[in-house]
Amino acid sequence: MADINKFSSLRDALYSLFGADMKYSEPVSGGDINESYRLTLENGENVFMKMNRGADESFFKAEADGLRAIAGTGAISVPEALCYGMDNGRAFLLLELIRSGRKKSDFWEQFGRALASMHLADTSGYVSGFGFAADNYIGSSIQKNTPHSSWISFFRDCRLMPQFKMAEKYFDSSERKMIIKFLGKLDTLLIEPDRPSLLHGDLWSGNFMTDHEGNAVLIDPASYVGSAEADIAMTQLFGGFDSRFYSAYLEFYPMQSGYSDRRDIYDLYHLLNHLNLFGMPYLSAVKRIIERYA
Repeated sequence: MADINKFSSLRDALYSLFGADMKYSEPVSGGDINESYRLTLENGENVFMKMNRGADESFFKAEADGLRAIAGTGAISVPEALCYGMDNGRAFLLLELIRSGRKKSDFWEQFGRALASMHLADTSGYVSGFGFAADNYIGSSIQKNTPHSSWISFFRDCRLMPQFKMAEKYFDSSERKMIIKFLGKLDTLLIEPDRPSLLHGDLWSGNFMTDHEGNAVLIDPASYVGSAEADIAMTQLFGGFDSRFYSAYLEFYPMQSGYSDRRDIYDLYHLLNHLNLFGMPYLSAVKRIIERYA
C-alpha cells in the first residue's frame, strides 16, 4: 500500500487535489478529540477535514492507513482518505465528504454481512500474523501494533499490558497482584482465532454512518489484524447494534464456541482506555472484569 500524500499547508493540499482554494468552512459536530469541518471550495466542490491542534501529522496518517486498509478488502465502504499534513502547527486530514441519508430497509443485514466479509478477507498484505505495519491510536492513546504470531500474546502484550501500565495509579498493591495473575492465565481464557481478521478496532455506534444510498460507512478506525471477536465485542459494549446485524453476521461468519465467556476480556481493553482518557467513571467496570477472571 503506497503512502498517502503529505502536505505542509492546507492551501497547498487543496490546490494539488482540487485546483482550488477554500471558499468557506462549516464546523461539523460529533467528535471528542478532533475539530471537524465541511469545506466548500472556490470551484464548488466539498471536502471533509479533521484537524487537531495537539497532535502531529502521524496521528492522521495512522487513521488514513486504517481507512485505506479497510477499503482494500472491498467489503465495506469508508470515506476515501485524500491527504494529510500540517498547517500552522495543526495536523489535518482531508477525506471524501460522505453525504448522509436514511438507513435502507435491510441496512442492518447488509452491514452485518459486509463486516463479516471484511473479517474474512485475506490479511497477508497487511502483516504476518497479528498486529499492523505501524503503531496507531485508539482515541488519543497510542496503540501498539508490534507483529506477533499468536493472537493471545499480541492481545496481552500490545493491548492489555500498555493500558494497565498507564492505569497503574488506580490500583492498590493487592489489585496489581490480581492483574498479574489475570494476565498470566490469559492463555487459558482466550483462544486463537480460526483466522486473522482485519479489524476496525473501535467499532461502536459513533464510528459508522449512513450514506445517501442508505448503506453503512465505517469511520474513525483504529485498525489492526486480530481476532474478529474483538470487533464484535466492541459493538456490544455501549448498548449493542440491532439484532439483525448480528444474525446476518453470524450467517456468514459463525463465532467460535465460548465467545460470550471471552467478550468482557476484549471489552476490558476499551474500558481501560476510557479509564486512562476520562478517569474514574470506568474504574468499577474495569475492576469487576479483573475480579471475574483472576
